Amino acid sequence: MSHHPFNPAVHCRDCLHYYITHEPDFPYGCRAMNFKSKRLPLLEVRDSTGRNCVTFSSKPARQPRRS
Repeated sequence: MSHHPFNPAVHCRDCLHYYITHEPDFPYGCRAMNFKSKRLPLLEVRDSTGRNCVTFSSKPARQPRRS
């Protein structure tokens, strides 16, 4: 198996599919891959496939708050 380096530029917190489950045993989730985990989904994907996440989708830019 070839080694695919981890891409630190892609992080779950910046992904549209990432969510916090509020479940103590499985606090992190990925809607695109339909799973919950104790660890960040990007780590689970990399460890199980040897590749970076292929379902990453950037969250829309946040609008500045009005005063």
